[in-house]
Amino acid sequence: MLAKVLASALLGIDAILVDVEVDITQGLPQLATVGLPDGAVKESKDRVKAALKNSGYDFPNRKITVNLAPADVKKEGASFDLPISIGILAAIGVIKEEQLQRYILLGELSLDGGVKPVRGCLSVAVAAREAGLAGIIIPAENVCEGGVVEGVEVIGVTELSQVVEFLNGNLVIPPYRADIEALFSQGGEAGDDFSEVKGQEHAKRALEVAAAGSHNLLMIGPPGSGKTMLARRIPSILPPMLFEEAIETTKVYSVMGLLEREHALISTRPFRSPHHTISDVGLIGGSNTPKPGEVSLSHNGVLFLDELPEFKQHVLEVLRQPMEDGRVTISRALSSVTYPSRIMLVAAMNPCPCGYLSDPVHQCSCTPLMIHRYRSRVSGPLLDRIDIHIEVPAVKYRDLADRGESESSAAISSRVAQSREVQKDRFKGTKVRSNAQMTARMIRKFCEPDEAGSRMLEVVTDRLGLSARSYTRILKVARTIADLEGSETICEHHISEAIQYRSLDRKT
Repeated sequence: MLAKVLASALLGIDAILVDVEVDITQGLPQLATVGLPDGAVKESKDRVKAALKNSGYDFPNRKITVNLAPADVKKEGASFDLPISIGILAAIGVIKEEQLQRYILLGELSLDGGVKPVRGCLSVAVAAREAGLAGIIIPAENVCEGGVVEGVEVIGVTELSQVVEFLNGNLVIPPYRADIEALFSQGGEAGDDFSEVKGQEHAKRALEVAAAGSHNLLMIGPPGSGKTMLARRIPSILPPMLFEEAIETTKVYSVMGLLEREHALISTRPFRSPHHTISDVGLIGGSNTPKPGEVSLSHNGVLFLDELPEFKQHVLEVLRQPMEDGRVTISRALSSVTYPSRIMLVAAMNPCPCGYLSDPVHQCSCTPLMIHRYRSRVSGPLLDRIDIHIEVPAVKYRDLADRGESESSAAISSRVAQSREVQKDRFKGTKVRSNAQMTARMIRKFCEPDEAGSRMLEVVTDRLGLSARSYTRILKVARTIADLEGSETICEHHISEAIQYRSLDRKT
């Protein structure tokens, strides 16, 4: 007796179809699972046996072989409990096989036959749609995330018996329909607003430019100057997420099991701020069973690294490739997975170990050697990949005591959105979404400065000994400044402002 059920396995943030083949023959009673199962999949035999018996079904007292194909892909987690149990029931004739090839089944079983939630249902729904299947049968607690995908039926179940009755046609379960507009509106507005920031007009302008072009940003200033406060307000001026971006980001959170039941779609740009004690695996992703790291959880959003030199140097160095490519590839002996990591990196650091170098009020107690060691923790190649370096000085009393309202995030956001629309039209038909992602060919095409701007850039590049990467960063930032101004041409003052945002280069 042989039966075949469709299930799914996660490979990175994507799902692939898995055929669960169940063969029942004469022999000593046992349940053997083959096809690269991990420990949780192997343990499913005890859960499946108890769930079937406690749901009122007979467990065959024969030799049962379960094959998970393709056999060269590792199968992880307890989500195969439900398809294995349905395969056994189909093999002994309890379930009609007509519907089995139309749905992907996914779910962990409790001993009483209940169906528990699992990870990655959004990716599975996408895989079902791409394969042309009717839909997916998943735990009721996961229907919100699965229902985001249009074109597939999402059937939510709470008990094993419900699945049996549904597949036999004795029970009608209406598919779940997600209200996409309502899910997008759940994000609401960011709580932190730039109107609460006193002074720091130069830093606010730099943050506006960074948000408009999705440029990486480094803030340098003494303790208490407002670097962290400014960084936490960046999401309030970023443009709204597109639906495609929301799906990409939500898939990462779905695979990690971090989605809340009430918020099945990540509709606001993520803001992640890991502590400086984080490991390279925690930041980039990996481990024996590869999982996304903080850089992928920040996909299409902001990754904020406070106290940048305090991070371990090897941890910072692994950021270089994701910042350039927009993705992380993790290779292991059995597999290689790729996670998205298109982020806007925002970092903050003190000018020296004590934090008061060049402060007009506090005296710096650091020696030149201490300052050099402190700053050398952040390598030149990493700084080269950060488009904007700005100094954030201590706020004066006059600015702190000012009762007037500063410019709100809504006003800044409107200018950022207009700039992004210009970039959207410019890069139509490509995968590039912002000026920061421009390729070398695009830079030559769209970032040609006028004659005065070219002369200024030539003088500054030769005088400061800028690297080729720094040169292209200046052009990208100047292009964004021109977009904010509504200018087609990159003029001298656009180049001048972009150079001002390379404070570390100007000190060399």
